[in-house]
Amino acid sequence: MASANLNLVRSILAPWAHGDFSSVDWADPEIEWVVVDGPEPGRWTGLAGLAEGWRDILGAWDEYRTGVDEYRELDDERVLVLAHASARGKASGVGIGHSRANLFRIRDGKVTRIVTYYESEHALADLGLVPEAG
Repeated sequence: MASANLNLVRSILAPWAHGDFSSVDWADPEIEWVVVDGPEPGRWTGLAGLAEGWRDILGAWDEYRTGVDEYRELDDERVLVLAHASARGKASGVGIGHSRANLFRIRDGKVTRIVTYYESEHALADLGLVPEAG
C-alpha cells in the first residue's frame, strides 16, 4: 500500500504530465524550490517564488510535459521521482527531451522543499543511490 507521501507526490505529478502546473495547494507556504543543474539553476522560496520559478523556466517553452519513470520513497520525509521531460522552444521550435529528477521533502502533508535535477544521474549520485534494474 502506498504511503500518504507517495500518494501526495503522485497527485502533484498527474497534472504536470499534461502541462498543468497551476495548483499549489500541496505546497507549504514557505516552500523552497532548488534547481541544481540544467540551463537555469536557481532557488526560489515561498508560493510567490514557486510561481516565479515556473514562469522563468516555462516561459521559453511550448508543450512542456513531464512523465514519471519511477517513484522511490527514501524515508519518512522524502520521495524521489525519476522522470523525463519534453518541450518545444517557443522561439526556435526545436524539441528537447531529457531525464530529470525531483526530490520532494514532505512534512505534515505539505511539500516543504523540491530539489530538481535536469539529469537524473546527478540526483542519484548526490543521494548515493544507484539506478534500479529494470
